[in-house]
Parts: sequence; C-alpha cells; structure tokens
Amino acid sequence: MRRGLERCLTRLWRYALLLSKAPDVAEDLVQATCVRAIERADQYTPGTRLDRWLFAILKSIWLNEQRARRVRGRETSIDPENALINGAKELETNIRAAEVLTAIGRLPEPQRETVLLVYGEGYSYAEAANLLGIPIGTVMSRLATARSALARLLE
Repeated sequence: MRRGLERCLTRLWRYALLLSKAPDVAEDLVQATCVRAIERADQYTPGTRLDRWLFAILKSIWLNEQRARRVRGRETSIDPENALINGAKELETNIRAAEVLTAIGRLPEPQRETVLLVYGEGYSYAEAANLLGIPIGTVMSRLATARSALARLLE
C-alpha cells in the first residue's frame, strides 16, 4: 500500500491543488488521503486501480472540507507559480503553463476537476464519469464547455 501511495503522490497533489486552488490545502488533502488509505487499506480491492481508489478518497475528503468551508465562509484562489515544476522547463513554457493553470482555475469546479482527470491524469471519459459519479455525456459536455471557455480565456 505504501509503495503504491508513493507512486501516486504527485498525481494526488495535482488533483488536490486543482480542487482546492491552494498549495497548503492541497498538501493537507494529500496527507489526509494517505492517512485514510493506510487506515482503511483492508477496504482496497487488490487487482483494482489504486489511483482510482485514492482519487475517490481525496474527493470525499475535499467535499467534506468544502461543506465546512462554506459554513466558515472562506474561499481560496489558485497560485500558478506554486504549481509549476522548478528548473526543468524553459521560462516561456512556465509562463504559458501559468496562463493555462490560471485559466483552468477560473473554470467552475466541476469543469476543473473533469479537465484534470481526463487531460491531466489521462482517465478515459468512462473512468472519469465513474469516478465523479456522473453520466459519460456529462463528462463530454463539461469538457466541451471547458475547452470553449479556455480558448476564450487564453486568447
């Protein structure tokens, strides 16, 4: 379980950052996800995709935190600079990546998470629909709407 968690940490953090829009909150979400996964390792079905199970745990924790945040009335915003990988990319690539991340951050949450799962994590439409608990047509609709919005935002 722990080796599988280690392989998924970067992807979990990316998903958590997309949902939370804040690096510190994303780190807390990933940590809470890891703790819950270790505590409930007996609930994982061997032979199934560990990443899918971890994403579902993270999403569940996030939804619970969202409810609590709404009660407290706090909102956060994405900081694209903290989401970029240091050193490996050229400055121009980082600038464009920051623009894209900022534009994605402006999308409504359902579109943001669908974009991340399909385009960022490589899930099929069916896998994303299953993970999000929505029909595949809704995934396709969210992606089409997100692509249009991103094209406008990035012009």
